[in-house]
Amino acid sequence: MVKNEQGEHPAWAPPILRGDRLEAGLRTLELDVRRRLDGLLQGNHLGLVPGPGSEPGEARPYQPGDDVRRMDWAVTARTTTPHIRETVADRELETWVVADLSASLDFGTALCEKRDLVVCAVAAVAHLTGGGGNRIGALISNGAETTRVPARGGLAHARGLVRRVALTPRAEEGVRGDLAQALEQLRRPPRRRGLAVVISDFLGGTDWQRPLRALGGRHDLIAIEVLDPRDVDLPDVGTVVLADPETGKQREVHASALLRKEFGAAAQAHRAEVAGALRRAGAAHLVLRTDSDWIADMVRFVVARKRRWSGGVA
Repeated sequence: MVKNEQGEHPAWAPPILRGDRLEAGLRTLELDVRRRLDGLLQGNHLGLVPGPGSEPGEARPYQPGDDVRRMDWAVTARTTTPHIRETVADRELETWVVADLSASLDFGTALCEKRDLVVCAVAAVAHLTGGGGNRIGALISNGAETTRVPARGGLAHARGLVRRVALTPRAEEGVRGDLAQALEQLRRPPRRRGLAVVISDFLGGTDWQRPLRALGGRHDLIAIEVLDPRDVDLPDVGTVVLADPETGKQREVHASALLRKEFGAAAQAHRAEVAGALRRAGAAHLVLRTDSDWIADMVRFVVARKRRWSGGVA
């Protein structure tokens, strides 16, 4: 575990979210999210989706100063007078979170386990999308079973949702995660347009690409990739035991320079494949690491999205 010079975890590290320290950890997490997100965003209410809305409204004649990107060419051609199509703001956002808690996330070699970052990410999404009649729901999958939390609004529901994710039991060894199935459960039946947030380490196969593309075609889509340093490189410690928690297989190997190089190259190739698949699905991609300040990473992501909406350079 990474510690500071006083032998303690850095102040920005996720709280302990297990055992008899769960409730205290959840309270600390909520305070950290509210204090640091609001503080780092400098008081601006920056949501995760643009505010003007996307539902088409009525057409009206063009006036100087109107956004030409909203021109209604069909009405313009029919009337021979320039018209624009107004949009109706959707003032009640429905957010759905797919939280992957399969066995590969019960792992961490830095400040926390990856599953702790999943809980933190859910708390941040609930905070950034809360208020104004907005609702949030979740599909929580540990590979053995998938739990559906209906979308509701209010602070009490948001707190209960985060606690539900934190209390999700760990899958038994040998149980494979099935992110694709969880995405299919969210996609069917079709839901009103909203925000879909997928939180996973995206390790293993990429059979989740097709349902993710289908989600991206209907909803604003955010993919939060959770990583640990050992997911991308091996330490120089001599002999190590590599284990796959989703199959139970183990293998003892000598971490030679050649093996570490090949492991790093394979890991980077997989990360590039995941990034490409997320990009093709139209998902905004955020990476959270167990050895990094996850709230600062979240803030940079939100600010970059805001700049893109306003036409700035991220």
